[in-house]
Amino acid sequence: MNMSDGELRIMGQPGRSLPSSSEPVGDGGPEEAARYIVTTVSDLGHIARRHRLDTLGFLLDMAQMEAEEIVRLGGRHNSA
Repeated sequence: MNMSDGELRIMGQPGRSLPSSSEPVGDGGPEEAARYIVTTVSDLGHIARRHRLDTLGFLLDMAQMEAEEIVRLGGRHNSA
């Protein structure tokens, strides 16, 4: 099973791969990604706090706030 330089293997799924471009076909762009990250990180934060993983919960909260800011700005965000 050989992969070309432009492919990444999907973990746990032998023989399946994805293109390695930064925005695959059908990607909704940075704002859609940020919206997804907001909900996912929120769920992870709840899990971390439930298990008293305070530092991890804090970091996930920070990631959620950053993603919410990107959504608020409509995908226009400068990393500094």
